[in-house]
Amino acid sequence: MTDANLFAPLPDARRDEVFTQLLARPGVRIERIVSQGQATPDDAPMVQDQDEWVVLLTGAARLRLEGEAERQLAPGDWLWIAGGTPHWVTWTDPDAPSVWLAVHLD
Repeated sequence: MTDANLFAPLPDARRDEVFTQLLARPGVRIERIVSQGQATPDDAPMVQDQDEWVVLLTGAARLRLEGEAERQLAPGDWLWIAGGTPHWVTWTDPDAPSVWLAVHLD
């Protein structure tokens, strides 16, 4: 068994979001995402083939799924994003890291 901590050490994400794969098994991939001030360009939504369950662990963010209103996210808030759904992270706190846990399901 490997001991690890989701919060230590956190990579510096002021320049770019940092994606860290934590576990990969057939049909499942779990990753930590650290954001700090990033947003998805309006003309380039994220669209994934897999379903995704994502939870904001720390920080603050706003996210919008196609056809839905923008959501303000606080620690503990989670979303289910069906595969093929265009979505945008419209804001992440520029002053402190926002840490996400994402579970991708094939």
